[in-house]
Amino acid sequence: MRFQFLFILALVFSLAVFAMVQPAGYPSPPPHTNQLFYLQRTHNTNTIVYDLNYENGRLHTDEPIHAYWIRYQEKGQKEELSYIQRKFAYGVKSRKITDKEYELNIVAYKKMKMYLKHGADGKFHVFTNINKKPSILTSIYLEMKKGGSFWSPDIEYVDVTGIDPDTNQPVKERIKI
Repeated sequence: MRFQFLFILALVFSLAVFAMVQPAGYPSPPPHTNQLFYLQRTHNTNTIVYDLNYENGRLHTDEPIHAYWIRYQEKGQKEELSYIQRKFAYGVKSRKITDKEYELNIVAYKKMKMYLKHGADGKFHVFTNINKKPSILTSIYLEMKKGGSFWSPDIEYVDVTGIDPDTNQPVKERIKI
């Protein structure tokens, strides 16, 4: 009974967090067991999803995160990132700290350090500082100005959204770039 209550409570807070980050008309990727967080941006509703990368039932130690598109602007299909997108924009670089902890960063923005590690629930989560406090990352939204290019986008701000692991409350920080 307690587990069901905690599960429902976590689900309600997760939905509240999704509502905090998304602009009107942006879909939420359907949550699933391996999903860690997702990234959206102003250009369109296509979404990059970041999942745990399991191989034969074990976490892939060289690449613990798998990033891919959900192409909502087309048919909602799943599609792999291109080589350029993986290596220069939306891919994740990881460094193994221990068997159960990795330091991560999105390749296009090395300043935002993230850590893949177990939370209090025993599951892997991506932790990063939101409002100067370690939090479980759930989504990132990039607000881009018109202009710029793939190699040099003109980003106005980044909304980082997550969950405070101590209180299970949603947290959000806007970072001006």
